[in-house]
Amino acid sequence: MTTIGFIGSGHIGSQLARLAVAQGHDVVLSNSRGPETLADLVAELGPHARAATPVEAAAAADLAVVSVPLGAIDSIPVEPLAGKVVIDTNNYYPQRDGQIAELDDESTTTAEMLQRHLPTSRVVKAFNHINFTHLTTHGAPAGTPGRRALGVFGDDPDAVATVGRLIDSFGFDALEVTPLSEGWRIQRDTPGYGPRLTLDELPDALAQARRYREM
Repeated sequence: MTTIGFIGSGHIGSQLARLAVAQGHDVVLSNSRGPETLADLVAELGPHARAATPVEAAAAADLAVVSVPLGAIDSIPVEPLAGKVVIDTNNYYPQRDGQIAELDDESTTTAEMLQRHLPTSRVVKAFNHINFTHLTTHGAPAGTPGRRALGVFGDDPDAVATVGRLIDSFGFDALEVTPLSEGWRIQRDTPGYGPRLTLDELPDALAQARRYREM
C-alpha cells in the first residue's frame, strides 16, 4: 500500500484520488483553502483518505501528485518532497495562467519548471492529456482490446516505471518516455492531447507533435 499525497485536489487531483483509493492506497488531500474545505471529498473517499495542509500531505506522501495553477509552483513545499517521485499534471493556458515568458518561448516546460523548484525530487509528467472526467470512465483491465494509453515522461527511469505501474493499475497502458523535456509532445494543441489513443497509436501522435513556434 502506498500513501499518495495530493498538492491540489481539484478536478484532476480528486479523480486520481478516487482511483487511488479504489486500488487500496491511502491518500492525503490538500489545497490552498484549508483541510476543512475537503471534508465532503474525504467523506466520499472513506477511511483511506484524510485532509491536511500541503506541507503535511507532502511529508506523508510516498508519492506525490501536484495539480495546482502554475502561478502557485513556488508555494509547493520542497524539503518534504526530497527524494520522492512527484507527478506533474499541469498544462500551460496563458488565458488562465498569464503569460510566462519561458513557456512562451519554449525554452522550458511546465514539468521542468516544477523540477527546478524541486531539485531533489524526481518529477514525472503524467495525466495531463486526458480529460479529467475520463480518468474514472475510460480505464479497462490490462489486455482489453483498444485500451487507452497515457504518456509518462521523466529523467529518472525508475520514477517513470513507478508511475507507469500506477497508470496500469488505474486501467490504462503506459507509454514511458525519457527525458522529462520531451513532455512538450503531449501538451495542449498537440495530436496526442485529448484523443483516446492506444499504445500503438500514441507514439505516432508524439512523433507528429510540433512546437508552437512551428505551427
